[in-house]
Amino acid sequence: MLKITIKELHRTTGEYVRRAGASRSPVMVTDHGKPVAVLTRPSQLKPRRRRRTLLPAYKALMAKAPGNDLIHDLDAVRGDR
Repeated sequence: MLKITIKELHRTTGEYVRRAGASRSPVMVTDHGKPVAVLTRPSQLKPRRRRRTLLPAYKALMAKAPGNDLIHDLDAVRGDR
């Protein structure tokens, strides 16, 4: 993996971005010797799955048996919006 400093990246950004896009090898960007960023092709990135969090009020509403009053149920979901 090629390593460059932030200063080098500032001087020749286009060159390094094109190099990272054309290569399968990412370009590591360092600041005072510590890695701070990586330039790589989008196809090299792993897709991240979002963790979904249900609000406690929504969980409680979904646990209840469905009611006969749709408007009342919608208002309960909307809350104080």
